[in-house]
Amino acid sequence: MKKKLLKLLFLGVVFFTVSFSAAAQIYVQIRPTFPVIVRPPQPSRVHVWVNEEWEPNGNEYRYSGGHWEAPAHPGYYRRQGHWQRSSHGQMWVQGKWARNNKYKNKRRH
Repeated sequence: MKKKLLKLLFLGVVFFTVSFSAAAQIYVQIRPTFPVIVRPPQPSRVHVWVNEEWEPNGNEYRYSGGHWEAPAHPGYYRRQGHWQRSSHGQMWVQGKWARNNKYKNKRRH
């Protein structure tokens, strides 16, 4: 009986440890508000304004947006970040650079 109880206790500890470590996303019920950022002049014609961006900070998000950014490669465009709803609440999907297919096709010819 003691062996079964110890096995059950061990499996319970393992189950809870795995379930807590598997949760990598932060979900919120109410989106945080972001401050108003005054947009400085554009540094160059290739720079793109990155709107609101949020970074995970413990169990909440920290605002880090409102800045100019240049693409790493010619022909790339910026996909803005956005909030995505789920059954757990809302989570921030980080913005990223993506290849513009029109530019890619022009370079082949």
